[in-house]
Amino acid sequence: MARKERIDAFGGAFLVGFSALLGLNQVLVKLVNAGFAPAFQAGLRSALAFLPVLIFALLMRKRLSLSDGSFRPGVICGLLFSVEFVLLFMALDFTTVSRASIFFYTMPVWVTLGAHFLIPGEGMTKAKALGLVFAVSGVALALSGNATPATEWALVGDLMCLLAALCWAAIALMARTTAFSKSIPEMQLLYQLAVSAPAMIAFAVLTGDTIREPTEAHLAILLFQSFVVVGMGFLTWFWVLSVYPASDMASFGFLAPVFGVIFGWLVFDDALTLQLVAALALVGLGIVLVNRKSKRGPTRS
Repeated sequence: MARKERIDAFGGAFLVGFSALLGLNQVLVKLVNAGFAPAFQAGLRSALAFLPVLIFALLMRKRLSLSDGSFRPGVICGLLFSVEFVLLFMALDFTTVSRASIFFYTMPVWVTLGAHFLIPGEGMTKAKALGLVFAVSGVALALSGNATPATEWALVGDLMCLLAALCWAAIALMARTTAFSKSIPEMQLLYQLAVSAPAMIAFAVLTGDTIREPTEAHLAILLFQSFVVVGMGFLTWFWVLSVYPASDMASFGFLAPVFGVIFGWLVFDDALTLQLVAALALVGLGIVLVNRKSKRGPTRS
């Protein structure tokens, strides 16, 4: 498909659908936690997703290289990926899907903050600074009170999701500021899957938390996560990124936490308090503003 100058109906439909898939994924993780322990589930997901991603890259004749200087940062990103998903999957044992979605999908905000200091030409604009204020205010509002905590460890789970978002942001920044940028997106994903699969499974085995009470449904959902969400979903995302402007695509980023809250409410009957909805609105507005294209060049304060 030829390169597009703006998001059309097809691109918009895909981005809405992809955001819904990301929002649904937190529900799927929480469901599978009943059958497979969080770290073990995350490790299995990476292991199962690795082969289809590799096959796709080979069929499409993508350039996969370990000798372009990306190996060391690739391994580091793989370890960050491991920490990110161990934190997120474990957090869903403690907190609700709705709250996890709000905290985890703040990632673009932390990328914007990091880029201000690390990436020339991507300094903080007034819109981005305002977005940062809104998003941080939303996080603070959500953390300040939880009328219906899922467990007594709910606050710990919330903070784990926030730390997972910071790990995700660190990976995104490394992909811009280190030799990791020499790898094509498919290779970057393969690094993360190849490192995280053994790392997370080993962590699960060492902590003695692997198998819980798995059913065929849990296994089916795990396979769906591996092949559809991680495999097909992200590979399709890379393809769409090659067709549509990245800045326009980023404007859809606020939809993932919105769908996460909706699916959490539908599947687990997560409480939709006024405080939570207000926090979601602030975080969503913050994500929109930090992704907003500036008419003037960015400035540093």
